[in-house]
Amino acid sequence: MAVGLVGVLKAVLLVLAPAALAVALYNPRDFSPAPMPPEYTYGAVVTAPRHEARALAVSERVGEGRLPGPEDLAYDAAGGWLYTGCADGWVRRVSVPGGDVEDWARTGGRPLGVVLAADGGLVVADADIGLLMVSPSKKVELLADAAEGVGFAMTDGVDVAADGTIYFTDASHKYSLHDHMTDILEARPHGRLMSFDPSTRRTAVLARDLYFANGVAVSPDQSSLVFCETLLRRCSRYHIRGDKNGTVEKFIDNLPGFPDNIRYDGEGRYWIALSAGRTLQWDILTKYPFVRKLVYLAEKFVAVPHGLKNAGAMSVTLDGEPVSMYTDPGLALATGCLKVGEYLYYGSLTETYISRIDLTKSKAESQE
Repeated sequence: MAVGLVGVLKAVLLVLAPAALAVALYNPRDFSPAPMPPEYTYGAVVTAPRHEARALAVSERVGEGRLPGPEDLAYDAAGGWLYTGCADGWVRRVSVPGGDVEDWARTGGRPLGVVLAADGGLVVADADIGLLMVSPSKKVELLADAAEGVGFAMTDGVDVAADGTIYFTDASHKYSLHDHMTDILEARPHGRLMSFDPSTRRTAVLARDLYFANGVAVSPDQSSLVFCETLLRRCSRYHIRGDKNGTVEKFIDNLPGFPDNIRYDGEGRYWIALSAGRTLQWDILTKYPFVRKLVYLAEKFVAVPHGLKNAGAMSVTLDGEPVSMYTDPGLALATGCLKVGEYLYYGSLTETYISRIDLTKSKAESQE
């Protein structure tokens, strides 16, 4: 048997070696995977002192079948509506706590990040179109689709400061949402953090060369904002006022998963959506550009599983210290989370509903 096994292995190597050599020598046009930056670490991840590791068991579905890909969430407390952008181009709203779903406004693209405007309208980061303003009468207006002569390819996260300034991200100026996994596999800094001033209609680039720039949340004291870089599993603080104005510093890094949107809950915590947990498969992908190149080429012919699991949400203090976490092995692509009253609502890039957790019944919160 041993001799037979050796023969089989030799045969496999004879087949795989030329294939590996071909992959190594072949350079796809416009795709060049890069090594991860030096600051990226494969060490121990940060952990929360309280963890609900079976989040799906304590979750209930809201609007099932009516909300395709509800990526981000915004809450209108006055009207009792939860707004979300869907994969079919509609911004829909869901009554809270009733769960009734209404078509509200159609952007014509793929709405991702959403946040309430001062006039009761909605600011939308539309991946396909750009930064949009939807008025209370549902009129859709394009605010910006380029900065410094470079067009947006994947407008993603958004928040609004008290003075009306809009802060938002373009996850990639190279790849669209349809090809977002290619941007991840290439691991090059195509993202930007920007601001839009409604009074001057000027768009400014605040930080560039970001690795899949994603969610953004203005701090409650309006002196800074926190933005996420999905690929690097980190969130950083950008100062918008004071002596540190214009500088970036660490907020939280080495997260247990890949951060998506981030929201402040008005009660002293930021909630960071984790689209997937860190796994051995993802460690291998990030560590070896050759493997990412192989996956990229294979996906031209077959669907390659990416091992997405243990998605969820982590809450942290205003200083970035973990407080609680909700994950589940069966949960993938949780993209936006928002605390409304005693419930944690979370969206998804792929499901057809919003999920919610009653925090009064959660062991992760009852341990306070």
